[in-house]
Amino acid sequence: MSDLTRCNWSLGDDLYLDYHDKEWGAPLHDDGKLFEFLVLEGAQAGLSWITVLKKRAAYRQAFDDFDYMQVAEYDESKVRSLLADPGIIRNELKIRSAIRNARAFIRVREEFGSFDNYIWNFVDGKPIQNAWQHGSQIPAETPLSNKISKDLKRRGFNFVGPTIIYAHMQATGMVNDHTTDCFRYGEIKALSG
Repeated sequence: MSDLTRCNWSLGDDLYLDYHDKEWGAPLHDDGKLFEFLVLEGAQAGLSWITVLKKRAAYRQAFDDFDYMQVAEYDESKVRSLLADPGIIRNELKIRSAIRNARAFIRVREEFGSFDNYIWNFVDGKPIQNAWQHGSQIPAETPLSNKISKDLKRRGFNFVGPTIIYAHMQATGMVNDHTTDCFRYGEIKALSG
């Protein structure tokens, strides 16, 4: 696989390569995984994505495999235990945000039937197909990520600024931001068709 052309950001670490080749940009419609990415993208704020990827397994263990129903029930004792867990990013605001977002996530599911229905409605159920030639062309946020961010905040979510939401859109395949020379660009486009 080393002779394949990939997005430049994925080069230099096997964890990045694996994530890029198997997950990033593939349309995702599973509420549990969508919640996982919301938590991880929020945890990443101010850090590099590789830092979060390296802690992903510990996050899965610490956050009950991202079961939003369980996370929504976390109490102060659980917050203290998470703050003491060296496997995750021990930022109290980010930990409390995950709990708050789990509760908001459940409310969205109650209103729309699933978080998937809610979030994918912003793109009419079909991924946006960009055609970037260079990674430097890819924006950090867009008017749409700004709109989604505002709506999520209105619904009680936090750590969901436009940049975090655009990263979430990229990760979950709401937008295909693989560069056109990347071998995954065509594969992701075909998945979306």
